[in-house]
Amino acid sequence: MKVELGMPAFPQAAAEAVDDAQLRHNLKKATHTIRAKRANVVGELPDWAELREAGKAIKEHTLRHLDTYLERLEAAVTAAGGQVHWAVDGEEANRIATDLVRATGETEVVKVKSMATQEIGLNEALERAGITAYETDLAELIVQLGHDTPSHILVPAIHRNRSEIREIFLNEMGKWGLPAPRELTDDPPALAEAARKHLRQRFLSAKVGVCGANFAVAETGTLAIFESEGNGRMCLTLPETLIAVVGIEKIVPTWRDLEVFAQLLPRSSTGERMNPYTSTFTGVTPGDGPQNFHLILLDNGRTDALADEVGRQALRCIRCSACLNVCPVYEHAGGHAYGSTYPGPIGAILTPQLRGTTTPLDASLPYASSLCGACYEVCPVAINIPEVLVHLRGRVVQTHGGETTVRTRAAHTAERTAMSTARWVFSDARRLRALQRIAGKSRRLVPKKRVPGPLRAWTDTRDVPEVPAESFRDWWRRTGGGAR
Repeated sequence: MKVELGMPAFPQAAAEAVDDAQLRHNLKKATHTIRAKRANVVGELPDWAELREAGKAIKEHTLRHLDTYLERLEAAVTAAGGQVHWAVDGEEANRIATDLVRATGETEVVKVKSMATQEIGLNEALERAGITAYETDLAELIVQLGHDTPSHILVPAIHRNRSEIREIFLNEMGKWGLPAPRELTDDPPALAEAARKHLRQRFLSAKVGVCGANFAVAETGTLAIFESEGNGRMCLTLPETLIAVVGIEKIVPTWRDLEVFAQLLPRSSTGERMNPYTSTFTGVTPGDGPQNFHLILLDNGRTDALADEVGRQALRCIRCSACLNVCPVYEHAGGHAYGSTYPGPIGAILTPQLRGTTTPLDASLPYASSLCGACYEVCPVAINIPEVLVHLRGRVVQTHGGETTVRTRAAHTAERTAMSTARWVFSDARRLRALQRIAGKSRRLVPKKRVPGPLRAWTDTRDVPEVPAESFRDWWRRTGGGAR
């Protein structure tokens, strides 16, 4: 899996991001807007809870029988005139895709937004082979022109505001093709129009398209892509050759199953009842659309994750980004701090399983959460992200013996001592009562903002809670059981 070289562990990267006031403003505005839209359309469905359980059950069933459905998908795609390629990791997938493009004699490809290709660094692999990949999704275009990396699953350029996008278009668009008009404003329709005219040339001239897929239907060999701009439709229909890179977990067994996700995904992702463009395509049809279709099925750590009975629920993810939009950590730190294609809560549990926890960054990701549980509440396929985070924290401790960038030996020892002390206090009512009274009497000695010693880091980002003058136990006794 592609690794952002030189990325520090999450705590350090997040601390730097939190200092960027403009970034925090952009993130808060965007995530709160999407969150509100999602709440409205989800609230319209009286059976949302049942629909969510159905999505979970379909995904869980598919993962438990993944070998069967992968073979069924391969047979269906082949029967429909497509070719299936198997890639054990990103390097093999990049080699296959590069060879397929070279075989056409082309040096340019147009791309639909695809997290799988970002995960393996396909654009960079193609560039090394002398092939230019043009992103056609508006947000991905902004990221590409800005020599940037995505920071959100749904809105890759969420960290950019309108004035920044205008400057990127004016300074960079001409280097990639049709330049932006000099009189360009930061009005959204004007920015969208500049992108549309810039991309039109690419759509009409490209002979090779590259895409991912939201879902792959094993029953028919059909791939489905949900999008909002129509650029995906152009990339899927105009080129002569289409190459799809799809993670093996994206399979659903039947068309009937796809209908469930056609309701879950847009509501959870864009806050819409349905996506403006839902494209489904199956193999090759003579005289209609691409005449050469290649499906690259990507493992890249997924079968390792599948073997983990707790962690494999991360493979149910349908990339809706709902968890990012409610996460207080993501809202303040942004996506780049995670150093992965998959940011936010889902990235904190998916990335360490796909990449392992050998680097300081990956070992720190399971700790990139307050465990508030908001992500679990909004997940359309009921992934218990807090459960997996705690599970992965245990794995990190077992693997590194507690010595990681987020848990030095001293900090680990202090934590164990604190937990042992807490157990000793809470296991005896008399000890607890005595400690509460001591705390109440010494409350004036407790610092108001920051405490010294091992708890200093905890109070770097929050005020010290005020110690009450009287414990609840004493108040209850004094008031006669709380009666009024």
